[in-house]
Amino acid sequence: MSPASGPAGRPGAVLTRAPWLPGVAAAGLATLVAFGLHLALPAIPLLTAAVGLGMLVGQFPAAQRVLDSVLKPGLSLAARRLLRIGIVLLGLKLSLFDIAGLGWEAIVVIVLVVVITFGATLGLGRLLRLPGTQPILIAAGFSICGASAIGAMSAVTRSKDEDTATPVALVTLCGTLAIFVLPVLRIPLGLSAEDFGVWVGLSVHDVGQVVATAQIAGPAALSAAVIVKLTRVLTLAPMVAVVGLVERRADARNAALGSDHPAYLERPAAKRPPIVPLFIAGFVGAVLLRTFVPVPDAVLGAADTLQTVLLAMALFALGSNIRFRTLARTGWRALIVGLTSWLLIALLSLAGVWLLH
Repeated sequence: MSPASGPAGRPGAVLTRAPWLPGVAAAGLATLVAFGLHLALPAIPLLTAAVGLGMLVGQFPAAQRVLDSVLKPGLSLAARRLLRIGIVLLGLKLSLFDIAGLGWEAIVVIVLVVVITFGATLGLGRLLRLPGTQPILIAAGFSICGASAIGAMSAVTRSKDEDTATPVALVTLCGTLAIFVLPVLRIPLGLSAEDFGVWVGLSVHDVGQVVATAQIAGPAALSAAVIVKLTRVLTLAPMVAVVGLVERRADARNAALGSDHPAYLERPAAKRPPIVPLFIAGFVGAVLLRTFVPVPDAVLGAADTLQTVLLAMALFALGSNIRFRTLARTGWRALIVGLTSWLLIALLSLAGVWLLH
């Protein structure tokens, strides 16, 4: 009798009932390693270290065999379910009163930067004929909040893992570059600490990368950057809702065409995605909870730690799907889109800072 079919007390039986366990355990161990790297090199955010570690592990043939077999169920769970729970908890970082404190001018600038960057990146991605849902995922990652936005948008667009891997790699690359490039430009551009913080919050992708970049200019820059960045994060909900509505209309149109129509064969109708996924509703609910309910600091601290751990595990899982050999062969167009989007959002954000100033 094989271990997998043995009595319930045997390890094989446990793995049979919980095939996700090895992958989740591997993601948890990788998070600990990433935390160690972050402690050794504080300039590298924990989440960036986690996705970078996943990308590194995914390049070794021996590791690829394990990643694609015994670890795959757990890594898939981490990349999807744990990521969504982390996004919900991210809402506890943001209060609507913080957003109101920015003033309507700043809010308008934030929304315009997000919408223009999203639209331009999506258009360029389609112009360069990026495969699958890569154009919309890259647009979401660069305009809103990096890998978290990519994970959220992939849920409503029902993206394949291979379509998600390249956008995650690009936002990680460009967000890491921002940590080193933006502080160098602060003095030549004549930005005060607060203006620099607004620029960072408007243009850098993941929250951890924003913190790592802005803290170089001091507490005033860090405070401004975090508030602006979290306001950008809040645009995730309406953007996902709009995309969800478009997807539902496309599915309904394909279903009406009939199964023998070329458009149907290219994109067959499937179960309609929700206009607003449940975890996005949970994110909005967490924002409202933080806004109107006095949540104890201990609870907020625990939620922040849990959210960071869950996102780190998810980003390791997403990073492990990336294969540099495949990117080198087919990803040059995506690289052009990503770098162009990075430059665009940096310039738009800088213009916004000068306008507000």
